[in-house]
Amino acid sequence: MDKKLLELLVCPVTKGPLDFDRVRGELLSRSARLAYPVRDGIAVLLENEARALSDDELEQLPKRTPLV
Repeated sequence: MDKKLLELLVCPVTKGPLDFDRVRGELLSRSARLAYPVRDGIAVLLENEARALSDDELEQLPKRTPLV
């Protein structure tokens, strides 16, 4: 996922930042506790298409670093 595009995208629920999980092909919203799918290189930012993140998944995420 393009870094510039990722800087512009926000969670549609919380308007907070998203992190890209390359392995699973998902955009993660820590504040909404949701993982949005990326299909064929296109982010599907619909709440009803997202999956809920478990407590364990959230704890295992690396600390968020600011995009500079």
